[in-house]
Amino acid sequence: MSATVDALLPLSFLEAIRTVDTPEGEGAYEAEYVSELRNKRLGLSETVYAQIRRFNDLSRRSLRSSHDEAVSIARLLGRRPDAESVFRQAGRHIARESYLTIPAPTRRLVVALPALVARPVALRQVRRIAARYLNGVITRVGGSLLLDVSDSVTLDTAPRGAGCAYYESALRELLRLLIGGGGAVEHTRCRSRGDATCEWRAEWRAVRH
Repeated sequence: MSATVDALLPLSFLEAIRTVDTPEGEGAYEAEYVSELRNKRLGLSETVYAQIRRFNDLSRRSLRSSHDEAVSIARLLGRRPDAESVFRQAGRHIARESYLTIPAPTRRLVVALPALVARPVALRQVRRIAARYLNGVITRVGGSLLLDVSDSVTLDTAPRGAGCAYYESALRELLRLLIGGGGAVEHTRCRSRGDATCEWRAEWRAVRH
């Protein structure tokens, strides 16, 4: 069976392209500029909009997508001069959307309860989200969390390892949303450097309690 990813993963790439390519300012969408902008900016193209609708539909139905298709979209991002910032935007997007899959009562409990009680609950959610949306495994080692991704979708999709910023950004944003902290995230291992897997290490600390 071919490898798959949750549809939210490629959707996060496309949403990031659209966000970065959408001009700011009240007059940005004046009719006379729309056609010109769409011709110049991939994120405003009908092709990207159609793909966003398709992946949104798959995501709403909790369906998965081809791993290879996600890699193809990542390579498209990787050809951009602003590839790293787009990957970081995509990482934040998937973190925010996956965070919303945590039941609201659980999110409130993690914020309200003392850290000693809230941490195990938060860790279960981080592990669930990493497994489902990032095809990753979370391990706690002392005061750190390790995110291990054996088959990174962004591996070698951009120069100078810019694609690796996707997972770094996703992990950082998820911990910020869930526990109000997380600190620095370090890319400790990478298959492009000859390691057996890709790994990111994050500080496992909160600032809310």
